Amino acid sequence: MSTTAASADPLAALGSLPGVPEAVESVRKAVDRVYGHRIMRRRSNEITSEAALRGARGSAALSGADWALEEVRRRTDFSGDDEARVMGAALRLTAEAGQLLSIWRQSPLRVLARLHLVAAADGDERVGRPRQEGEAVEEPLIELPLPSAAEAHGRLDGLAELIIAGGSAPALVTAAVVHGELLALRPFTSHNGLVARTAERVVLVGSGLDPKSVCAAEVGHAELGRAAYLAALDGYVSGTPEGMAAWIAHCGKAVELGARESMAVCEALQRGAA
Repeated sequence: MSTTAASADPLAALGSLPGVPEAVESVRKAVDRVYGHRIMRRRSNEITSEAALRGARGSAALSGADWALEEVRRRTDFSGDDEARVMGAALRLTAEAGQLLSIWRQSPLRVLARLHLVAAADGDERVGRPRQEGEAVEEPLIELPLPSAAEAHGRLDGLAELIIAGGSAPALVTAAVVHGELLALRPFTSHNGLVARTAERVVLVGSGLDPKSVCAAEVGHAELGRAAYLAALDGYVSGTPEGMAAWIAHCGKAVELGARESMAVCEALQRGAA
């Protein structure tokens, strides 16, 4: 992660990049529309559960398991093949995210390690810790140059320090940086995309922007498509003001689309069709 100028609060500095304040405001309006729906006052738990399922489906799609929503509902066994295991990992991460909100601001690295442990769900010694020099990374859909383990560790520590310090950056900016940095670094030997998108969700929920977790950004990322996702990520990795702003705006659009999805669920419940 880089910023255009030295700052005691570099995340807040990113919030002033051209186009970012508008993206932040647009996201806030989209989220407020969902929370203002009359169904949210009476059946918010159902909206949260549905958003979790759809978010897991969207995140898995970006990691190569693009299943229909009804197939995700129908299946009970997620161990049969690679796609099923990806979907199972996404569902486990979505369920786990809500349990880690209180820990995130005090120990983000502990949360990330836990997310990787939950995603991998095996006893491999590489699970639940950042990769070491010479360890391969299994992330076939992200083809960016891989930073060394030493660089990944250093930047991960820097990111954790920013989270712990807090600051005045909008939730969207912080969530986008956490997401982008984890994809750029790929600090674990596997499941980095799933972990990065779950961490984005943790920030959005824990910040108070989306406290009931009903505006699943993963839905929007999947709807925008893998090509647009990777192109926006290239902008983040470039470190230029334009690239960083484009990535943050892309993440904002994803949150807006997640909010739109939950609005549709609210409307269906109101009509008695769901």
